[in-house]
Amino acid sequence: MFELLGIPPQALFGQLLIGLINGAFYALLSLGLAVIFGMLNIVNFTHGAQYMMGAFVAWLLLNKIGLGYWWALLIAPVVVGATGVAIERLFLKHLYKLDHLYGLLLTFGVGLILEGLFRNEFGSSGQPYRIPAELTGGQNLGFMFLPNYRAWVVVFSLVVCLATWFVIERTKLGAYLRAATENPTLVQAFGVNVPRMITLTYGFGVGLAALAGVLAAPIYQVSPQMGTNLIIVVFAVVVIGGMGSIMGSIVTGFALGVIEGLTKVFYPEASNTVIFVIMAVVLLIKPAGLFGRAS
Repeated sequence: MFELLGIPPQALFGQLLIGLINGAFYALLSLGLAVIFGMLNIVNFTHGAQYMMGAFVAWLLLNKIGLGYWWALLIAPVVVGATGVAIERLFLKHLYKLDHLYGLLLTFGVGLILEGLFRNEFGSSGQPYRIPAELTGGQNLGFMFLPNYRAWVVVFSLVVCLATWFVIERTKLGAYLRAATENPTLVQAFGVNVPRMITLTYGFGVGLAALAGVLAAPIYQVSPQMGTNLIIVVFAVVVIGGMGSIMGSIVTGFALGVIEGLTKVFYPEASNTVIFVIMAVVLLIKPAGLFGRAS
């Protein structure tokens, strides 16, 4: 069928795989944004820089200390999440009662500062990061060659996303988190330290961005600009799925990655804009997003 359209099956499935990989990063990053917005009502424009920081922490751990990829998966989210906690305590906590625009401008400025610091220290050229030995090679599926590392990224990202959804939507901790967004005074009356919960939630959302950065490091070169263009697409994903919607971020992230990959096969000229076209259509039809709820 595809050969009749002049499209080799290998090219189609190859682009589908690339779309799934991009979708995995879209889902992880938009999930972190949704968690932060749902709890803090702040549009975190620092997210792209924090994704980049996760990749750099992995690179520094390997090249300066000798700790490899598996250690980086554990350490990078904690380290970058701790910097997120510091940002929330020093700056963001003073903005919760102000207009959303103040939080957006502050996080945008912090993101530019972080990117500039890393660019001054490491330069603009990318740094390579090797794939762990356990995930090198791939599987010949007959119709395509599936690299082991790329399959791992898709599966691991999906597991992390679904685990986050389960914790927030199906556990007592998640119930406290959701209640604190609606009525923090009432939740505090039950003995819950709401300010600490808000701080840790922001740190967790930042940690998800750092985790995505570690996963991306062996695929893309580690560079200070690696999050700049990606975060714009991720914000479009969040808007389409619905601001603050956990499941919306997951489903929309993977789906839009696949749509983007298929567009590169059938209409390459539109591959860079298809997500934004979909965003415009969704906003016209359902301004709250596909999975969002109207205020």
